[in-house]
Amino acid sequence: MRKLLVTLLAGGALLATGTPAFAQAAKPTLGPYGYGTVKLGMSATKARATGRIVFKMGAGAGSCSGWDLKAHPTGKGSVGLYISRKAGVAVILAPKGVRTPRGIGLGSTMKQVKKAYPRLRTSPSGFQYVSVPGNPKAYYAFIASKGKVRQLAFALNRQDCVN
Repeated sequence: MRKLLVTLLAGGALLATGTPAFAQAAKPTLGPYGYGTVKLGMSATKARATGRIVFKMGAGAGSCSGWDLKAHPTGKGSVGLYISRKAGVAVILAPKGVRTPRGIGLGSTMKQVKKAYPRLRTSPSGFQYVSVPGNPKAYYAFIASKGKVRQLAFALNRQDCVN
């Protein structure tokens, strides 16, 4: 019986929900290095080669172009990520349903954010941010309204796309 149980678990046993265990674990998180195969710092060419992003707007006179994650298109006039000419993939904005490895996403309460990220700080412009655990080159920025996260950005410390 023990050998059978070990074999079932190793082969992707079904959970009580009927979903294979390996399928639940496959959902990408935002961080610590990227979102799925799209990584912070990756050049536009490499990011495009992942097949996971779609071009939305050119850099024009600025240094950053706007893109969307294919699986999470944004509306007109908005983008899901920015790619800098200098830094590569510089900012990824959390789409609905996507969470950090510590379970924070859009709609999380600021109380949950503070519990998950006790080193949370406030910027001079008023948004709260924290260094990404496991990646000292990146940070999460949380913009809240009525005590809930309305925007979540995952960005390189040296990004030159957004304030």
